[in-house]
Amino acid sequence: MTYATEQHMIDRFSEQELVELTDRVGVGRIDTAVLDRALTDADGEINGYLATRYALPLATVPIVLTRLACDVARYFLYQDRATEAVRTRYQDALKFLRNVAAGVVSLGVDASNAAPADSSGPKYDTGGRVFTRGRSDGTEGSLDDYL
Repeated sequence: MTYATEQHMIDRFSEQELVELTDRVGVGRIDTAVLDRALTDADGEINGYLATRYALPLATVPIVLTRLACDVARYFLYQDRATEAVRTRYQDALKFLRNVAAGVVSLGVDASNAAPADSSGPKYDTGGRVFTRGRSDGTEGSLDDYL
């Protein structure tokens, strides 16, 4: 399971930027093999942190991981040409992942990776009746009998 896709990267950084970062032969389009390698490398780095707290692969991908995967993959694509902004986003992603690994931050998913509980609304267990009209001997009583 990947945390981010080519479309996620395009949506966040633009197709033009991805062409510039991946097109190594000058055909004027995204080289999906190069991009997929960066996304796979990002997943591997993220999983290294998550494996300390969560059963992998995750059943659902929290949106925060999609963002982090995009930032990490972008940094990998820039290689040694990373701008300060790209480097900062990468370092922020690693800081967040370290906090997840340390238990300071939660991804909002069950650590055992179980399916989320039904969230259709609150559930109440009213239990049995505490007070009844009858007395302990089975005959009808009045409120005065309990006061």
